[in-house]
Amino acid sequence: MVQESAVKITRKDVAYVAYLARLRFTEEQLELFTEQLNTILSYFDKLQELDTTGIEPSTHAVDMCNAFRDDVVQPSSAVDDTLKNAPAHERNCFKVPKIIEG
Repeated sequence: MVQESAVKITRKDVAYVAYLARLRFTEEQLELFTEQLNTILSYFDKLQELDTTGIEPSTHAVDMCNAFRDDVVQPSSAVDDTLKNAPAHERNCFKVPKIIEG
């Protein structure tokens, strides 16, 4: 069981979040999840003990680069060519089955 001084989240907090998420837990599950969440949150206290003076904040542990290509304007395919492959079309639009009954 988590020591009372280390409690960051209460059983009531876990029950409330479960309610918001439309989840139903047994009393045993609520106790277990409360204990597990408090254990996880206690690790943040350990991180707070580190001296980070002079360390630049970062968003990733490794350098990231954008994998997207440049957005270059190019001519589109002709409507008739595009619609040739459509199983059904109507007034220069793709025709798809109705999925919502009105």
